[in-house]
Amino acid sequence: MTLINQMKPQEEFVGFYLLKELEVRQTNATPPKDYFDITLCDSSGQLPAKFWDASATDKETFFPMKLVKVRGLVHLYREKPQIKINKMRLATPEDGVSLTDFIRSAPIDSNDLVAIINRTMESISDEDIRRIVSYCIGKVEERLPHYPAAKTHHHAYYGGLAYHTVRMLELGEFLCKQRPFLNADLLKAGIILHDIAKPEEMNAELGIVTDYSNTGKLIGHIALASAWIIEAAIKCGIPVESEKVIGLQHLVLSHHNLGEWGSPVQPQTAEAVALHFIDAMDAKLQMVEDALLTTPESEEWTPMIRGLENKAIYRLKI
Repeated sequence: MTLINQMKPQEEFVGFYLLKELEVRQTNATPPKDYFDITLCDSSGQLPAKFWDASATDKETFFPMKLVKVRGLVHLYREKPQIKINKMRLATPEDGVSLTDFIRSAPIDSNDLVAIINRTMESISDEDIRRIVSYCIGKVEERLPHYPAAKTHHHAYYGGLAYHTVRMLELGEFLCKQRPFLNADLLKAGIILHDIAKPEEMNAELGIVTDYSNTGKLIGHIALASAWIIEAAIKCGIPVESEKVIGLQHLVLSHHNLGEWGSPVQPQTAEAVALHFIDAMDAKLQMVEDALLTTPESEEWTPMIRGLENKAIYRLKI
């Protein structure tokens, strides 16, 4: 079977893949014809695909998160690889393939990642801050091991949220040693809490986001996490007007830095400045890593990366 990150233009292939996304659309022909606009994926990456002339039976058979056997052709559309699906059927038990074989996951076991997050939480010396963080973790405890950190931009895979958090905690630990004026308790808490409401914002199965929840669309993870901090303070008997609570809220509310990026305020404490750049560094480097890993090694340039101002990454021959 040809892995997606090894597919080349004008190459025909046959193999098993996951229908990560599927939407029924219509052509501009007269009369219009239905077709499937698909994102096809495996553990190595994903590519857009088209399945033309979808029949009524096809529309009752194929849905997102289904495993399929595909016969197709890779071609370039607007200078980007795209798959034309010539034949497709659902995978059967006799094929011996499993859904978990086709999803990407964090390179570290997600249970180990969650254990690191919990140990870090326990290491917070300020009892009030530790209790608030513990309360918020408890809100997503069952979902934290498998949730992605985003739908598409970065860490968009099984265990991605926990992996993103742990990588940020590593950067934060280094910065606190290098810059002792930073409050380590606040920075640890901010890193754990900044995306803690992502599982409430997105609907995901096996690390793949199917859609944003109504709560996610109407409120978003930043406002949700800020509200959870207030909720935790009330439950724990901590004054909501205390600087600890306000400081934690500010960390969450400012970590995207700009209003157009979702933050109602900009970072205005030392720990908030650190948190924003730690988050941005880990997210952007993950975008680069993902692009390099999912681009065929024969290609010098990755596709354009939206989160990097639509810049492509060149693979140096060193």
